[in-house]
Amino acid sequence: MSVDILMPALSPTMEEGTLSKWLVKEGDKVESGDLIAEIETDKATMEVEAIEDGIIGKILVSEGQESIKVNSPIAILISEGENLSENVISTDSNNKIKKEVQKEVQKKVQKNKENVVQINDIKNNDEISKSISENTTKSYFKSDKLERIFVSPLAKRIAKQRDIPLSSIKGSGPYGRILKIDVDNFDIKKIEYPSLNNLESNNFEIVKNSAMRKTIAERLVKSKNEAPHFYLSLDCNIDELLKVRKAINSKSNDKYKISVNDMIIKASSVALLKVPKANASWENENTKYFNNTDISVAVAIEGGLITPIVKNVQSKGLLEISNDMKNLASKAKDGKLQPDEYIGGSFSISNLGMYGIKEFSAVINPPQGCILAVGSGEKRPIVINNEISVATIMTVTLSCDHRVVDGAVGAEFLSEFKNLIENPSLMLL
Repeated sequence: MSVDILMPALSPTMEEGTLSKWLVKEGDKVESGDLIAEIETDKATMEVEAIEDGIIGKILVSEGQESIKVNSPIAILISEGENLSENVISTDSNNKIKKEVQKEVQKKVQKNKENVVQINDIKNNDEISKSISENTTKSYFKSDKLERIFVSPLAKRIAKQRDIPLSSIKGSGPYGRILKIDVDNFDIKKIEYPSLNNLESNNFEIVKNSAMRKTIAERLVKSKNEAPHFYLSLDCNIDELLKVRKAINSKSNDKYKISVNDMIIKASSVALLKVPKANASWENENTKYFNNTDISVAVAIEGGLITPIVKNVQSKGLLEISNDMKNLASKAKDGKLQPDEYIGGSFSISNLGMYGIKEFSAVINPPQGCILAVGSGEKRPIVINNEISVATIMTVTLSCDHRVVDGAVGAEFLSEFKNLIENPSLMLL
């Protein structure tokens, strides 16, 4: 008995994915647990296992096909000795397409007949002939030609999603009907866009947005539209922190290297434990307050941004935090993160200090209540005991969702964070 292999839901938020690669071909025998395909989600590429024994009877989705809905069939698995009739898969759909096209053609023929009758009547009526302009008569024939694009509903929807004009696609179906495979095989680079101000075509490049880029856009728009952001900034003297970091790394004999970011993650965790109202997320009917500090850290990867989570930071030392962060960053850049490694978290950190950014405001990672934006440490003049001196100052900005975190709570968190950064030994308490 044949069994449909369905597009799996690889994360709680996944609605569709891209079948990036088949690891089997039609006729291959597979056993439960064998890897059969690679699925690309908005965050990572993951391998899919067979859930039953059998033979790959028919592959329904080609490699590279995008926007495949969760639980839609991607292949058919048959038992050994069983034959899969091609008619079951293709004949019914082809007959349906032919019938739809024939109906459209009949409608066109009938419409043309009616137009001929109307035009003949107009020719025989001098008064009506004078009242109809030449432009109106021309539009009769132009609109008729423009409407003669036969396309399946699925192909039309996919072309619209990808901003591909149907007039640019050559159909391979009956009567030149545009099918889904024609849209999938169409090279978007072939679209000829009209030049602006006679600019040469090599002045720009059209790059298709990836699933990750689209998801980032949707989440950021949702965050800015729904979460009432407010921002709190504070300067931290990190001279003492840099001394402690240098002392730790000098004793390691190159076995490990603690970064400033590792110490910021630890300081954030301790500050959240001291101000638990900042360790929260919005859930419409409820506000969730977290007992653990699971901190999401923004990592830039090819084509976008991802926030792997360092979990249970409150129970980890700097070395363990450093190792976790290195491992997560490596997996993120290789696209190998598992859903539980980037979905969730109670608080986020975005550090652009390594790029020389002095200060910035980050967009909240929903449904979390806060995100800490960290700028670079730079030498600045400060006043200490009524005297001007030079210190290494790092500016941090806390973005807060006002539905979850009030201004006083955000200010209390930053005050605790500053105290920990300027007195690193307090992180050990």
